[in-house]
Amino acid sequence: MIEVKNLTKRYGQHCAVDNISFTAEDGEIVGFLGPNGAGKTTTMNIVTGYISATEGDVIINGADILAEPEKAKRDIGYLPDMPPVYGEMRVDEYLRFVAEIKKVKAGQRTQMIEDIKESVKIADISSRLIKNLSKGYRQRVGLAQAMMGYPKAIIMDEPTVGLDPKQIIEMRDLVKKLGKKHTIILSSHILSEVSAVCDRVMIISKGKIIASDTPEKLSSGLTHGHQMAVRVKGEASKILSAIEEFPLIKTAKEDGSHEPGAIDLIMTGEEDVDIREAIFACMAKNNYPILSMKSLDLSLEEIFLQITSGEGSRES
Repeated sequence: MIEVKNLTKRYGQHCAVDNISFTAEDGEIVGFLGPNGAGKTTTMNIVTGYISATEGDVIINGADILAEPEKAKRDIGYLPDMPPVYGEMRVDEYLRFVAEIKKVKAGQRTQMIEDIKESVKIADISSRLIKNLSKGYRQRVGLAQAMMGYPKAIIMDEPTVGLDPKQIIEMRDLVKKLGKKHTIILSSHILSEVSAVCDRVMIISKGKIIASDTPEKLSSGLTHGHQMAVRVKGEASKILSAIEEFPLIKTAKEDGSHEPGAIDLIMTGEEDVDIREAIFACMAKNNYPILSMKSLDLSLEEIFLQITSGEGSRES
């Protein structure tokens, strides 16, 4: 659906995007991650046709974004980090305007607008001025404009930034729903966010893709079980004393008590050392039941630092 070949963008001597290639298939949700200045937003702007590349090609559903811009852009919906909405317009007025400039056939506009409003749950605010809407509703209106004309691909830049927890969950649900019918590329700084919705994650650094994998493989391949959150039934002081007999477990810090008669602990071993068996052996030897145990997910910053300090890319 989306094919990017040897994409490069230079600003004078600065190379913002350095020979990037990737594909996003029909119905695939791809997360695009990277710190500020990595080239992530520049890449997305080139893919949408907002800016041109110095070198390379972007093919949208068989159409080159430069050679056939009108045809290619018909198959792209774009939601920037700041939704492109007009505050002085009412929601219905704005969506009719978007339908018109996207050349939706006049006889199809009313039904398409109603269907999209229902899909993103803004039907009840149709007559309200956009400037009076909350951040969450403005984001939904922005998503509605991206969906107008039913493009095959929807690209979103930080779609949950500034939203409250309830709105973030609702936006994630919308993205997953859209992923059943559209190719989705979304950017985010939050690994847990893309893990919840994306089929594949790409991490970009200094204009290059340095990792590409499923969220699960990316995270598990870097945690190695060396940092665990464990809930154990028993007395805290005795459990901590028992842990001292197992040198593979370097640290064990209390993390409160969230269940009667149990203690939550954060246990850490040496990097690349899996301490799960040591934890189990310790608790089994001392008859302390393990109520739960899970690897701690790395933040994007931690994963990014581990990958960039490694020996090279992990593309697959």
